[in-house]
Amino acid sequence: MATITGVQYSGIWNLSSQANAIAAGTWPVAYNNTSLYSWGSNSSGELGLNNTTAYSSPKQVGSSTWATTSGGLFFNLAVKADGTLWSWGNNGNGQLGLGDTTNRSSPTQVGTLTAWSKIATGYYSAFVIKTDGTLWSWGNNVYGQLGLSNTTYYSSPKQVGTLSTWSQISSGQVFTIAIKTDGTLWTWGFNNRGQLGLGNTTAYSSPKQVGALTTWASVNASYASAFAIKSNGTIWSWGYNFRGQLGLGNVTSYSSPMQVGALTNWLSVVGGKYSHVLATKTDGTLWSWGYNNFGQLGLTNTTAYSSPKQVGSLTNWLNISAGYYCSIVTKTDKTIWSWGENTGGQLGLGNTTNQSSPNQIGSSAVWSKVSSTKNSTLSF
Repeated sequence: MATITGVQYSGIWNLSSQANAIAAGTWPVAYNNTSLYSWGSNSSGELGLNNTTAYSSPKQVGSSTWATTSGGLFFNLAVKADGTLWSWGNNGNGQLGLGDTTNRSSPTQVGTLTAWSKIATGYYSAFVIKTDGTLWSWGNNVYGQLGLSNTTYYSSPKQVGTLSTWSQISSGQVFTIAIKTDGTLWTWGFNNRGQLGLGNTTAYSSPKQVGALTTWASVNASYASAFAIKSNGTIWSWGYNFRGQLGLGNVTSYSSPMQVGALTNWLSVVGGKYSHVLATKTDGTLWSWGYNNFGQLGLTNTTAYSSPKQVGSLTNWLNISAGYYCSIVTKTDKTIWSWGENTGGQLGLGNTTNQSSPNQIGSSAVWSKVSSTKNSTLSF
């Protein structure tokens, strides 16, 4: 039985049963300027609408001014413009950071601080970088993914070490990847597929540096795969590759970073919560690869690809988000588009029909950011 700071938790989930749960889909969150909207499934109150009703089109979450969000498995974290931290949804592992394991169906403030900045969520874990560069984590810690040198669960924020040089953070299923202000890359947690990029399959419960390079610019963690872009515009991947999600033209898993092609004009990359990938180039084109069982690659088919394929021919794609089996993307004209699995209404199209090519959500051109989770979506 695992301990969650004062709470005994006996429901340690296992990876095999969790893989079945993933098959249900993904939920999104989106921003309309600084207003927050959500749609999709809502079994744990993860839409933040003070109920557990599912919606297949966008609904506004309160009236606050929001800055950023991140979604895990049936829960969400968000930071407001004033630097306060809020959470809602499933809380069985203390992942809401509220000192208990009670679900919430509307945004609830985590503590009283106004110094929260960058956030990331694993399946049942949460990570936040403060404005002072310190890193904090809480929630499920079965494989040491919280980076606290133990496997104890925590239901309130705990500082990871004492450093104040953390710059970026991302979390996969039960592993974590981060970049420091000096451009170095660090990982910790589960490592059965080499997703830590350390050349082995050993799990670590505290941060370990990946190589000695200081040129890492951005990172993103998927289910059991990792993706990063260097300052020279190259894209790198490692970890689990059973659906070709590493983009390397094969289905071989790798335990150290491998370059995806030879191009130097990659701008952003996101790994879906399971095994598909979206990426943009500096020319505004959109690319995808990996698993495609629901058409989540946006290529008008359900064929899996192990190397990048361009989605249409447009050059105005901007913000990208990949859920479990769906994709939500905004364009430079501030329209929002979705495709892939839609069994929970997570595409926001007013129906539950799967789509294998981009479809516009509504007709408004006011969307700025998007975040996808399990069967739901959040968007500004």
